[in-house]
Amino acid sequence: MTTHKVGYLIGSLAKGSINRKLAKALVRLAPPELEMSEISFKDLPLYSYDYDADYPPAGKAFKAAIAAVDAVLFVTPEYNRSIPGGLKNAIDWASRPYGTNSFTRKPSAVIGTSPGAIGTAVAQQNLRSVLSFCNSPQMNAPEAYIQFTPGLITDDGEVTNEATADFLRKFMQDFHVFIARVRSVLPKDA
Repeated sequence: MTTHKVGYLIGSLAKGSINRKLAKALVRLAPPELEMSEISFKDLPLYSYDYDADYPPAGKAFKAAIAAVDAVLFVTPEYNRSIPGGLKNAIDWASRPYGTNSFTRKPSAVIGTSPGAIGTAVAQQNLRSVLSFCNSPQMNAPEAYIQFTPGLITDDGEVTNEATADFLRKFMQDFHVFIARVRSVLPKDA
């Protein structure tokens, strides 16, 4: 099968984020046909259309990183029943200026973890709404709302619960199939 470059965005900027641990686990569990790389947005200033005429280097680099991948995986916590402000800001940078939306026709998937019983369900629904507006084809199933418990994922991304590891491995396999399906209909160059 074809190898696809997948950029992943971690919604939390915290170094010790449980979603960073989840992202590491997803990289470990991804099929070999997915070439995974983190796309950081921590250096982006707050977006304003005042930048549209002359994007700063951080904005240009971020848009270039999104353009260089075949698909995007969002690994996000839930802040106040929504997505973190930094992640929303990054999406705004990537989707502007008008007519240069980096997410157009770019396959995406959403996953997240939190200590709460409903995982990141509300944040994911908010993010899906934003991605719909950005014209990003989304993998709608399986949905993945992971309740994080102490020790579930080690700092280096090892999942200690076999059922959770199997679920995450299947999630990444399904994402690979989804990317291939979308790219067969919407080639990157089209």
